[in-house]
Amino acid sequence: MDKQIKLFLDFLQYDKKLSSNTLQSYKRDILQYQAYIDKNKLNYLKMEQKDMNDYLKSMAKANKKTSTISRNLATIRAFYQFLLREKKVKRDPTEGIHSEKVEKKIPAVLTAKEVELLLEQPKNVDLKGIRDKAMLEFAYATGMRVTEIISLDVEDVNVEECYVTCNKGAKKRTIPLGSISLKALVEYMEKARPVMLKDEHNPALFVNVNGKRLTRQGFWKIVKFYKEQAHITKEITPHVLRHSFATHLLRNGADLKSIQAMLGHSDISSTQVYMQFKNENLQDIYNKAHPRA
Repeated sequence: MDKQIKLFLDFLQYDKKLSSNTLQSYKRDILQYQAYIDKNKLNYLKMEQKDMNDYLKSMAKANKKTSTISRNLATIRAFYQFLLREKKVKRDPTEGIHSEKVEKKIPAVLTAKEVELLLEQPKNVDLKGIRDKAMLEFAYATGMRVTEIISLDVEDVNVEECYVTCNKGAKKRTIPLGSISLKALVEYMEKARPVMLKDEHNPALFVNVNGKRLTRQGFWKIVKFYKEQAHITKEITPHVLRHSFATHLLRNGADLKSIQAMLGHSDISSTQVYMQFKNENLQDIYNKAHPRA
């Protein structure tokens, strides 16, 4: 099973070109499944639907969340589909098994005023302040995921044409850069980044105080720091900026397909979750305008 798991993960990485985070998620799920197989002395090539149901029940008994069980099932299904293509099995034991429907969580979103307050916090008085200003403006201007932002190289930004190219993940996409974000980014690239770099050959766009590529943890700490500086009580993560980006675009007239393209969603249903925020004051409008409200 070890060999087939390795081949499966290689397939996801090199053929499907999944992001490192998604790949790690698949790996955790499939290794957990392997541990169950080994513990119960089962043959993964001869698993039946009943055996799969037993595995899912064991997860439920272990108090795993519905979303976790659903994700595990999806991973195992992908694994057996891979084995089918490789002619290692004759049937997919997950066929006909349906996980419980997982309700999509309502994403946390900042108001325009809260975003403005957050982005006002970094001051252009030192190298770190210049970088942080550019980074937060960039995150809100593009709606990119943290892993995508920290993976960017300088060459991915086209200052003249005002856009950034995201090469992370399965699909390459181009995202416009607004004037405020671009101004902060250019200032960082010209004044702060060259000084912060320890190795001039380092292509990373955003670097830490040691001159190395910024990490996810580093990015998260920066957002948390300025959230506290702004005295915003809401929990703010880099992903909340992504949600806010999409919601504010939608409220101001952008269409779903365009937002989907900028966010890099493969399925429009992932983007449709933001529709609930489009008319947040609808109830108030109704109450004020309808004679029998």
